[in-house]
Amino acid sequence: MYQQFRFQLPAIFLTGCLVLLSVAGCNRDQSGGLAQKTSVPSPSPKLITAVDLLKLRWIEGSWRGTGDEQPPFYERYTFENDSTLMVETLADDTMSKVTEVDRFELKDGHFGKNANDSGSVAIALDDESITFAPLGKARNFFRFQRESANSWRAILSWTDKDGKAKERIYRMERLSPRSP
Repeated sequence: MYQQFRFQLPAIFLTGCLVLLSVAGCNRDQSGGLAQKTSVPSPSPKLITAVDLLKLRWIEGSWRGTGDEQPPFYERYTFENDSTLMVETLADDTMSKVTEVDRFELKDGHFGKNANDSGSVAIALDDESITFAPLGKARNFFRFQRESANSWRAILSWTDKDGKAKERIYRMERLSPRSP
């Protein structure tokens, strides 16, 4: 279930516990299809530079994630260069097998991910957090909120098919590299 909401950012992770975002949710039109609500404006992407992305370097490392009704999961975040954040989903705490790779890239002043008609784009960035809004078929907002050097929260928020605001929070704790 975590994979469904994770980075829809496109992925989860993957958000607005501290800051309730104006969620551009979906409702049913008369034909039964999904229609975008027009009463809630969609947030604008934040213009970001490679220098701005230095604020996000705290997220680099290997992490163990936990949440309600969610078995522990493992991820590794690495900046490949000054404009690309690679997120690897790991099979377990041995960190030896990568099961999925996502890339968040800075292009034309926007930082985010886009794949298969869905994705996310950063709408806020400061020294302690980054917030993403959905693109395309993605439906959830998410925020990575730093708590300390060794922990942060992934806060996902969305509107369900009945128009109810939903939220899921994952706590991420830094894993120490294993000794050879």
